[in-house]
Amino acid sequence: MTKNFLSTSPKISRRGVLASGVMAGVAGALATPAIASFAMTTADNSSDISILNGALFYEHQAIWAYSFAAGKLSSTDVGKAVLALALRNQNDHKEHRDTLAAVVTSLGGTPVSAQESYDVSGYISKGEGNIDSDVNIAKLALALEVDAAIAYSGEIAKLKTPALITAGASIGATESAHAAAIRAAFVSLGVGIEVVPAAFISTESRGAWIIPV
Repeated sequence: MTKNFLSTSPKISRRGVLASGVMAGVAGALATPAIASFAMTTADNSSDISILNGALFYEHQAIWAYSFAAGKLSSTDVGKAVLALALRNQNDHKEHRDTLAAVVTSLGGTPVSAQESYDVSGYISKGEGNIDSDVNIAKLALALEVDAAIAYSGEIAKLKTPALITAGASIGATESAHAAAIRAAFVSLGVGIEVVPAAFISTESRGAWIIPV
């Protein structure tokens, strides 16, 4: 595990990565033949490569965050429950990462590499999670998944290919399910909250989904 949990990325901001995060899920939903077909029918790949690499950065970050948090969890029943849920969510991000890297390569680009550590200090400073307890680690994971779901809903409308829009909507639903699963874990621990607190996951309803420290 890296020790530099609060290091910053000098190249890509968290906000910018979230804006392109939808593409990671879209790529993860595509089969290999669809990837090849998309690559062949794209005349100018430079913009797509840039967007996809931004999304790949996000997937690397998500995988790192879950791995780092796993090393901070206790061996209590609560810690074990949070770990099991984190590993399930992380597996989805790993699938997105692998497929996304393949898409970038198929378009003639070079997939961005994972960094040693990533910056989530903004969430901690706003009281949207922390790494000092099992419960606060789960709250941090929730905030990250909520923002991923918001990114999907915001970016899907910008896609031009119907198949990608369909895939993006499907994966966006999965990100929302991640958030709901984390909230359900809190309910199982006796926290009096709704699993699905609002009809939408959006910037307007974000506060209803987040569980503050």
